[in-house]
Amino acid sequence: MLRVGGNGVAQALAALAAALLLRLFAGPGPSLPSEEEDPPAADESSGSGAGDSDGGGVLPVTIRWRNITCSLSDKRGRTVRFLLTDVSGEAKPGRLLAIMGPSGSGKTTLLNVLAGQLAASPRLRLTGRLEVNGRPRSHGGCKIAYVRQEDLFFSQLTVRETLSLAAELQLPNEPLVEERDEYVNKLLFRIGLVNCADSIVGDAKVRGISGGEKKRLSLACELIASPSVIFADEPTTGLDAFQAEKVMETLRQLAQDGHTVICSIHQPRSSVYSKFDDIMLLSEGAVVYAGPAKEEALFYFAKFGYVCPDHVNPAEFLADLISVDYSSAESVHSSQKKIDDLVEAFSQSTSNIARVVPITELEGSKFSMKFGRKLIVRRGGWWKKFWLLLKRAWMQASRDGPTNKVRTRMSIASAIIFGSVFWRMGRSQTSIQDRMGLLQVAAINTAMAALTKTVGVFPKERAIVDRERTKGSYGLGQYLLSKLLAEIPVGAAFPLIFGSVLYPMARLHPTLSRFGKFCGIVTVESFAASAMGLTVGAMVPTTEAAMALGPSLMTVFIVFGGYYVNSENTPVIFRWIPRASLIRWAFQGLCINEFSGLKFDHQHSFDIQTGEQALERLSFGGSRIRDTVVAQGRILMFWYWTTYLLLQRNKPKYQQLEPPPPQLQSLE
Repeated sequence: MLRVGGNGVAQALAALAAALLLRLFAGPGPSLPSEEEDPPAADESSGSGAGDSDGGGVLPVTIRWRNITCSLSDKRGRTVRFLLTDVSGEAKPGRLLAIMGPSGSGKTTLLNVLAGQLAASPRLRLTGRLEVNGRPRSHGGCKIAYVRQEDLFFSQLTVRETLSLAAELQLPNEPLVEERDEYVNKLLFRIGLVNCADSIVGDAKVRGISGGEKKRLSLACELIASPSVIFADEPTTGLDAFQAEKVMETLRQLAQDGHTVICSIHQPRSSVYSKFDDIMLLSEGAVVYAGPAKEEALFYFAKFGYVCPDHVNPAEFLADLISVDYSSAESVHSSQKKIDDLVEAFSQSTSNIARVVPITELEGSKFSMKFGRKLIVRRGGWWKKFWLLLKRAWMQASRDGPTNKVRTRMSIASAIIFGSVFWRMGRSQTSIQDRMGLLQVAAINTAMAALTKTVGVFPKERAIVDRERTKGSYGLGQYLLSKLLAEIPVGAAFPLIFGSVLYPMARLHPTLSRFGKFCGIVTVESFAASAMGLTVGAMVPTTEAAMALGPSLMTVFIVFGGYYVNSENTPVIFRWIPRASLIRWAFQGLCINEFSGLKFDHQHSFDIQTGEQALERLSFGGSRIRDTVVAQGRILMFWYWTTYLLLQRNKPKYQQLEPPPPQLQSLE
């Protein structure tokens, strides 16, 4: 029999567990992206927030971009497609700029480039110049907000709680509770969320706030740090006409208060189009028009003979004008030639963008006046953010009623089924195999239930954590430790329920101490399986992929779980799998707990007479329950350490903007 303390795998797991604990408690704090990656959110995190001594005012920012070109190459390095082609333009404070165009025109790509958040890829090449207030983007950052298409939140928190926690995590200085609450209340009124402030956000399982309210909540969370520039990717996607107009009205109001607001939008209704100050029309990655919206844009195209009919939505007219008609070969050729001519005409134009209010006139913005009062602050540290994350994780875990109810019902149902099949086992020779089978399925059921729950939730939660870590809100160690501790009470309840129903029905070793050890073993196994689920969720990009990979890996551990294949008969190349199998260690601990001290009825000399003899046949003789629990703990810490490394390695990386070719620089 292989002892726990006598193999290299166990020692390695113990070393990794110790290293993880040391890293968690001795970590330097929030993990900021490196300078080489230069994500804009990292720049903003190093600046002062709404609670700083500057009073929380908005610094007016003008963004100019020149000759932005983004190309996609194949595996051989040959350019196969241009996502953006020589795109130039500018966005100014106090004005709402909308990037419009048909699907696939490069709207989101351009928005990501301007925000510095275009996902890095070896097949992409990004060139051009990007300036912030006349300085290269790489030489100095500004506070930005990025509202993505998908609104991701912790579903069980209320709107007010979401904003309050965001304020405490994002602000570099910790405001007093009264000051924070006052700031959050003002933000709720400003964004129009005061009526749903105490409603939970909700998700697909639990009804919460509406889609438009979620979009405005995304805006509110991004506005915590008083950003100068606000990017919004398709902010009206999935919303009805009324909610879409409310969201765009909010963006327009933010622009009027001194923010520089840039959004991508597909085909807005006329009332939404009227809110735009400037527009940029893209078609297949090229600029067809960039300048003032409303009548000026229509006058521009009227010069080329394209007149917008009366009572027609200007946005629809412009979208039709710059779209390729694929209904026939002739229409494709004619529409493509029309677009190429418009692109060429605009590139030769020299007075495209109208002059707006100079930067110096926007220093005292309305937003500064409304949120200009200096907040009283005191310093917060590593432990403060850890407790905030612990509070959030506990609220999310304890309030998730639908999930907890389903897990409770499944625990009771599976225990009743197993208890009915193995009803009141006696001490006959045949009961020996029955006991082993019951303990094996109990170990499998507990592990699979915990694994399935984790892999179904964590990939989505990881997306939220990645965004918050990119801002430098907290460190990875703080998050993982808080998640582990917050889920202990809730996670322990389901194995206890399962054991409480199953144990008396099957009439396992009928002593209170053995029952307690049974529940303890399956509880530790449940946490180890959850930790494995975190690793699986950190390895793959989607929930679907995690749901496919997790059970497949667990199946391998089930095969080498000690019941189907004896560890002494395992091929040498696979000897490490039983030592790393959480199913095997749980099964071993349950068998030791059950069979130790049992006497069985026997009629022949070769019959098994004692539980110790049954353990010897399983190669479990000489082991202790404590050894199996320690091994489970090491496996748990190993999976947490692996999750830490994977999340650290897979943190978001952004494509670097290279200087334009020399011939383009000489033309500027």
